[in-house]
Amino acid sequence: MSVRPLAALFAFACALAAAPVPAQPADGKPQALPITRLKVGGHAVDAEVAATPHERQIGLMYRFNLPADRGMLFVFPRPEPLSFWMRNTYIPLSIAFIDAEGRILNVEDMAPRDETGVPSRGAALYALEMRKGWFADRGVVAGARVTGLPPASRQ
Repeated sequence: MSVRPLAALFAFACALAAAPVPAQPADGKPQALPITRLKVGGHAVDAEVAATPHERQIGLMYRFNLPADRGMLFVFPRPEPLSFWMRNTYIPLSIAFIDAEGRILNVEDMAPRDETGVPSRGAALYALEMRKGWFADRGVVAGARVTGLPPASRQ
């Protein structure tokens, strides 16, 4: 092989390595995440657990439905102010920001594909996304308790 094709191959490999990792899985299917059973203000929820940076980045992107009483729990390494948006998310959602003691700090509604940040009202260790209106329909508001939460993420 001559030097020129090797240089071209090297340049292509470098460009490929520098390209950002797409948020959507390569096969276009939702992530396969572990599920945990939570109690949110006394109501049972089966939540997919997104605990790594990559899992949290993808979240509920590219999905078009979410079963009843099913959500996604985002687990962070330490309590901190959080902010979420709805890039590439097609399901209207409500989000509850939860502190390290399992107390809901605030609940907010989020519109599909809206890239406006929705912040926590304090240092949150968790965020739980459910179908829009899930919390309101059950009377779950700030101050309600969530039990069954996993430990903080290591990442």
